[in-house]
Amino acid sequence: MLGLGLSLLTGGSLRPYYAVVAAAFKDRVEADGGTVESMSCLKADLKVLNPIKPPAYTGLLNDYSGAAAAYSLRLLDNTYTGNAIKVRRASDNAEQDIAFANNELDTATLETFASGTDAFVTTWYDQSGNGNDAAQGTASSQPKIVSSGSTILENGKPSLQFTSASGGNALTTPLNFADNQNIFIVSREDGTASFPIIISTSSGTHRTLILHSSENKFYQYYDGSSTWQAPLNSSTRNTRYLHYTEKDNTRTDIPFYQNGSLLNNTSILRPNAGTGLIQLGRQESSSFPLSGIMQEVIFYTNSQSDNVSDIETNINDFYSIY
Repeated sequence: MLGLGLSLLTGGSLRPYYAVVAAAFKDRVEADGGTVESMSCLKADLKVLNPIKPPAYTGLLNDYSGAAAAYSLRLLDNTYTGNAIKVRRASDNAEQDIAFANNELDTATLETFASGTDAFVTTWYDQSGNGNDAAQGTASSQPKIVSSGSTILENGKPSLQFTSASGGNALTTPLNFADNQNIFIVSREDGTASFPIIISTSSGTHRTLILHSSENKFYQYYDGSSTWQAPLNSSTRNTRYLHYTEKDNTRTDIPFYQNGSLLNNTSILRPNAGTGLIQLGRQESSSFPLSGIMQEVIFYTNSQSDNVSDIETNINDFYSIY
């Protein structure tokens, strides 16, 4: 019999579970001259192998808890047992919840339900446990997730597709814009809209959190008085980005990160508190709609300043943005 503990490690990391078992058993048999010495020997080896299990899946929210709302097309919390999205089938307006399979959106079930037609997201479920689901009851304002029977993908991952036609698509969340926010978002605008808004309020005085301009710059805020705040950078339209920013009613040095790099934290006019609910994909009154995609949006109302880099790494490892 062989001592198998050290053979399970290669280069300091655990190899896939089944490969470990197969390789270890092969080594044991070869050491015994190509035969199994005895059942007692085999049982002894299996006792060593048996505790070796695949590592349990852990999501972003398992490592960085406390989110106020979390929307994604991947599983963010291994204790979350709900669905990812609810969709409406274009052919007959039937609706169905779509869950996760292997920790990602169950696209097989989604495409079976769509049955060769388009499908639209009516609800993007909140995985934080707070019940802050993002929803849209108006059919013409629902973002698309399936086109002609195929899941819409961005770099191989499912995406919600927003369009600026007919006033645009939007999902409204029960989060109040008056709260402080730490926000991570994976999105892309496709370059067809003049001022596509990514996150704003659903009512109030045009308090916008993130938008992209026709000048190829991201802006952090619009304060309702015809003043755009903090032109942040020259950027490429029709490019997917990971953004992180904050809304803090007590600060003016608000940071804005793009693809892991700090672009701006200068003194800017922060928006008034407002009372409007947060809206994804356009401003209130269907103005300045986003034409593009979203894949993940996470809101924290507690500061994540110490975790920004790690959270960005987690997101980028999955989506391969930069």
